[in-house]
Amino acid sequence: MENGDEWLAPDKLQHVVACLLITACVSGVLSRSRYRFLRRWSTPLGCGTALVAGIAKEAGDELGFWESAGASLKDGVADVFGVFIAAVFLSLSRKFSPSSPEKVDRDRELSMV
Repeated sequence: MENGDEWLAPDKLQHVVACLLITACVSGVLSRSRYRFLRRWSTPLGCGTALVAGIAKEAGDELGFWESAGASLKDGVADVFGVFIAAVFLSLSRKFSPSSPEKVDRDRELSMV
């Protein structure tokens, strides 16, 4: 299952980058939705989508859909690390962005009062 699977193998970087990009892209698209629920939960939904993609990829590896040695816990850890990096950057960018969806929603609510 994990024969020859090193922690710093090139495919680990691919897992990190893939999950980071999936999280960022899904979150970016959802944060521009006209639906407030999707805007508010864009980061967690992006993280969940990337984790599901990583799990599906590892399940496919284990079932033999792709040429691989099988599922790898180390690949899963790399997936989680990529999602974590993306979540931190998304949270920081929304916190310091003057026009983040959460701030726009809050400003609208305050202007209605």
